[in-house]
Amino acid sequence: MKKIKRLGIIALLLSVITISVGYKSDFFEVAKQLEIYTTLFKELNMYYIDETNPAELTEVAIDKMLSELDPYTRFYDEQGVERARINANGQNGGIGAETKIIDGKLVITEPYEASPADKSGLLAGDIITKINDISLDETPPSDAQLLLNGNPDSAVNLTVLRQGKTVNVRINRTNIDVDPVPYYQMLNDEVGYISFIKFNDKASARVKESFEDLKAQGMQKLILDMRGNLGGLLNEAVEITNFFIPKNEVVVTTKAKVKKWSDTYKTKRDPLDLEIPIVVLIDHKSASASEIVAGSLQDLDRAVIVGERSFGKGLVQRYRELTYGTQLKLTIAKYYTPSGRCIQELDYTHRDKNGKVPKFSENQRNAFQTKNGRTVYDGGGIEPDIKLASVERSQATKDLLNSDAFFNFAVNYYQEHKQIPAANEFKLSEADFNNFIDFIQKEGSGFVTTTDHKLADLLQEADKEGYANSIKNEFNALVNKIKKEKVKELLPNKSEIKDVLSNEIVRKYYYKKGEFIRKVNHDQAVIEAVNILKDQSKYQKILN
Repeated sequence: MKKIKRLGIIALLLSVITISVGYKSDFFEVAKQLEIYTTLFKELNMYYIDETNPAELTEVAIDKMLSELDPYTRFYDEQGVERARINANGQNGGIGAETKIIDGKLVITEPYEASPADKSGLLAGDIITKINDISLDETPPSDAQLLLNGNPDSAVNLTVLRQGKTVNVRINRTNIDVDPVPYYQMLNDEVGYISFIKFNDKASARVKESFEDLKAQGMQKLILDMRGNLGGLLNEAVEITNFFIPKNEVVVTTKAKVKKWSDTYKTKRDPLDLEIPIVVLIDHKSASASEIVAGSLQDLDRAVIVGERSFGKGLVQRYRELTYGTQLKLTIAKYYTPSGRCIQELDYTHRDKNGKVPKFSENQRNAFQTKNGRTVYDGGGIEPDIKLASVERSQATKDLLNSDAFFNFAVNYYQEHKQIPAANEFKLSEADFNNFIDFIQKEGSGFVTTTDHKLADLLQEADKEGYANSIKNEFNALVNKIKKEKVKELLPNKSEIKDVLSNEIVRKYYYKKGEFIRKVNHDQAVIEAVNILKDQSKYQKILN
């Protein structure tokens, strides 16, 4: 049955891809390749000397085929479909905690404030080892994540490992709403601040609610913080942009190979406020829907963009239903801001012979004009109007920022310190920073570079060939030398590293809300945004 099911999926998958490229290949070529695959698959499963697993083989084939396209085109089995639905809607019966797979283990990374997980005493860093009667030693962590969810008011029993001790917890699930606006406040008598982290189906409603509350408090200028916002629903991005620009304005255009999938998205409602000065904060993790909002407000000269260049995701995906409850999410179009620019950074279509994906920003970027005639460029994300002065990140710093080291250190810090100052007063000491540097040089810290991986592979090969012991001293000396060089590369980015680490520690004590409370008091981007809004002549000069 599984074999037939997977063959059906392959057939439909190839059919969908054929349609999505506008019948680029003729029917004979598609039928030919399907027949080759079917006959090969049949012969392999019937006559290969050892027992094969048809489902696993087909899954490998699907994953390999899609990996040649882009990272956003993906196949979802039944469990994956459910997980994607939960992520998109931001609502489900659950325990109210973020989880992550770290080193093959399912780890609690953040219990939401006042959630069932929080009230039951779960802590960031807890390793889930058992869900009800199911041991995670025998269940893939990605599958186990779904077991945490269930009908509201149902109970789930968890066994977690905390500092080497086993803790049993019983939690009553409830409806969990992921708040896209975890924090907003007046920064002074005039300037309001809204942190905005997710484009789920509640995003525009929450931004509107926050905006109207701040207006009632006397807000005359606005900072919209979309740093780290990875995007989400396109219609929510259009709706939020509509708050600040007139009805019937183009916000974004999508262009697909299949004509019916190309579309122009315009504002449909009267705006909330056409006059309020706005600064939008973005960073290298602001992507997709975040870039639509920032790009359209920039193109229409409605906001000053501050921070660093955004991620550069100008690709549009759509879900297509396959057989047996599975789905294919595939890239069907590129999106374009009102000036006509596409800000996609990576050119997945033109990989080099080694499989490396080139960047559009490494070639000649095309110039476009905003509504007031300012020059903006396509390719490589949204370039801010005011780029914050910062030291360029070293490769070691990039690796560190993408690692689990900050989380792992913050968990240890939380376990060792019962309390810290209030979120707006917390400041990382030099001793704490030095402890962090010592920590990341230890095995298991979560900070591993490409060089570290290659060194580990080298030692493994040397061990296989029988001379690992003879080079042990030289190898250890090389490892220690590389550790010192990594630290050297980090020091020019010390300020950013301290800031990220401070936020991670504060979140362990005061949740995500506490992180934003700290940011509005210490963050350089927020300080710069306030200064720009204070100087209205500078603000207008940037836009005009």
